[in-house]
Amino acid sequence: MYIHNNIMSTNGLSMTAIFAERALLPNGWARRVRIVVGDDGRIAEIAPNSQEISASPTLKRSCLVPAPSNLHSHSFQRAMAGMAEHRSAGRDDFWSWRELMYRFLERLTPDQIEAIAAMVFVEMQESGYAAVGEFHYVHHQPDGVAYDNIAELSERIFAAAAQTGIGLTHLPVLYTYGGAGQKPLKGSQKRFGCDIDRFNRLCTAARTALRNSTPDCAMGLAIHSLRATDPEQYRILLDRYGGEPIHIHAAEQHREVEEVEQWLGARPVAWLLDNMNVDERWCLVHATQMDVSETQGLARSGAVAGLCPITEANLGDGTFNGRMFLDHEGRIGIGSDSNIRISLSEELRQLEYSQRLYYRARNVMTEDGHSTGQALLLRSTEGAAQAIGRDSGALETGKFADMVAIDTTHLAFCGLTEEQLIDGWVFATDDRVVTDVWSAGRHCVINGQHVQREEIEGRYRHTIRLLADRI
Repeated sequence: MYIHNNIMSTNGLSMTAIFAERALLPNGWARRVRIVVGDDGRIAEIAPNSQEISASPTLKRSCLVPAPSNLHSHSFQRAMAGMAEHRSAGRDDFWSWRELMYRFLERLTPDQIEAIAAMVFVEMQESGYAAVGEFHYVHHQPDGVAYDNIAELSERIFAAAAQTGIGLTHLPVLYTYGGAGQKPLKGSQKRFGCDIDRFNRLCTAARTALRNSTPDCAMGLAIHSLRATDPEQYRILLDRYGGEPIHIHAAEQHREVEEVEQWLGARPVAWLLDNMNVDERWCLVHATQMDVSETQGLARSGAVAGLCPITEANLGDGTFNGRMFLDHEGRIGIGSDSNIRISLSEELRQLEYSQRLYYRARNVMTEDGHSTGQALLLRSTEGAAQAIGRDSGALETGKFADMVAIDTTHLAFCGLTEEQLIDGWVFATDDRVVTDVWSAGRHCVINGQHVQREEIEGRYRHTIRLLADRI
């Protein structure tokens, strides 16, 4: 159920044309840009300085920019947003928040997981994301017993993606142990639990099911963390899935770093760099607890640092050393992790502001003389595309048509030059200026609202009412 304005190409294929007064192309801003999207969801033609033909069925927008992918999401956690903002006795930190999260997920059914994921994907697209990397670790029933279909909950994520039209890289997570040193799973962790054989069966079933999804959906591999797995498992997985995107939670908390160092004899990121051939396939999520050598080594590896600034601030994770990372040619992308707040512009803003506080300086995440907002957007768009293995990341012929239109007639833009437009979006307003989003050419957000919002929001509200009655 997506709206297209179709034209016919010379070879008879149906195509969609969008005309923008300005668009942010790889070589900078261009005026009067006509973009043609083929039925395969890829950009077939980009023509700057085009004449608008009023008789053609061309969509007209004021400003088009590449739409990033959200590289890290646990969609089910959206339903508990706001429930953990009451101070508990003693020290309230990531680990106390995790206990609440565990209790919450004990109640989730497959139908509820699907309904929550669909709402999350709607909110992501309405904020400007075109695709998502779903870091999916809730695999089984609350007692740890597999569903009759071992990929039941993965298929619920696929269904949510299909309904919303968001691009998806599904990242099933290996989670075997309850803590560093091969501690046993306990309580709600049993929903996550897989040894290698069980994980392989789950991945095989999920791949079979994914073939029925949209063509731009894919799968990668996720290792939950060093503390939840072990070195022998990594080697087995990389032998089997080594050609796919590889994601891992890395060094999010001081306690995690200390426990891993005590167990493996090295800090988490240092251990990965020394033992796992970390390269362009990898995305290390969070990595907020790196020392100087780890920061520089990760940057040089070609891997993407997956940053989730709102969640990292909410959970007290710490601050990523962004300027040093960029100085060593590091690659970044952003995600929404716990989904307590789903906002593309706020993630970018929080990332920059965290660096300003860290360095006590301004305009940290860009080069001299360049726009900070535009640099953040473009770096994140390119990095996230790499991280989830998606052929997007720029408005460029042949790439997926992942595009976002913003309303530059909004009050926040009235005094800004073209080079300041993304700064206006990131620092002076919010995602209400997003008017349209295309995910691989699917026109999913129109005039600021997802085309399926009414139905999906109704189902989500019903789901939350049921959950609230049980909590």
